[in-house]
Amino acid sequence: MSSTELYIPRGTTADANYVLDIDPKRAGWEYCSLRIVELGPDGTHTFTTGDSEWIVLPLEGGGTVRIADERFQLLGRESVFASATDFAYAPRDAQVQIASGAGGRFALAGAKCERRLPARYGPAPEVPVEQRGSGQQLRHVRNFASADAFDCDKLIAVEVITPGGNWSSYPPHKHDEHRPGVEAELEEIYYFEVDGPNGFGYQRVSPSREGGSDVLAEVRSGDAVLVPDGWHGPSIAQPGHDLYYLNVMAGPGETREWRICFHPDHHTEGYR
Repeated sequence: MSSTELYIPRGTTADANYVLDIDPKRAGWEYCSLRIVELGPDGTHTFTTGDSEWIVLPLEGGGTVRIADERFQLLGRESVFASATDFAYAPRDAQVQIASGAGGRFALAGAKCERRLPARYGPAPEVPVEQRGSGQQLRHVRNFASADAFDCDKLIAVEVITPGGNWSSYPPHKHDEHRPGVEAELEEIYYFEVDGPNGFGYQRVSPSREGGSDVLAEVRSGDAVLVPDGWHGPSIAQPGHDLYYLNVMAGPGETREWRICFHPDHHTEGYR
């Protein structure tokens, strides 16, 4: 894919209900989706899950999520930089309604799936948070729906906070081949927010094969980058402006797992 197809600016949507709308058709792949919905005071949004499982993740504010006969109260958060958040899981073939009395902004992270799992609530205190790297590679990872932390059929999703001036998603790594025990094939979406006005960051994706994905994008709040294949990283935060990104991943493997291969020219100590 060309760099213009991989970089998705805020406002890229075919549906007026969303400020960002990435589905498999738009991305040119099979599994991953991401929608960002903004609700005003007493706002509601209803959608059907279809053949995908979804996580409703508050980015700012909170609200109520109804999934069939289930009702989950999401306390949410002030912003993505404030803390981890609670969330709701919606299975395939269901109707979902989000309601927010004070208004809010929500990410809908989805993946085409096969199994229909129960609707569930994910409490914020149970989200595993880890510190990766050191020095200018230090970042904080919220593994709210990692393969080990929360049960989904295909969907893997995590949040990363990179302090201003630091690099994350480093060294460059890939997961575009099925190699049992070594690498899992996963599509991936990076969704970005930047702390403070006028802040920005950079995202690099470089080819892992001839004709593969190649982009260096300047990203601002609300933008996204698609990673159908290739080495991705670094994600670079502007000094003085922390960088947030939400990773949404899924692939064809029978086992839901995150297995990556590091770029042989850039492997450094201190990644973890």
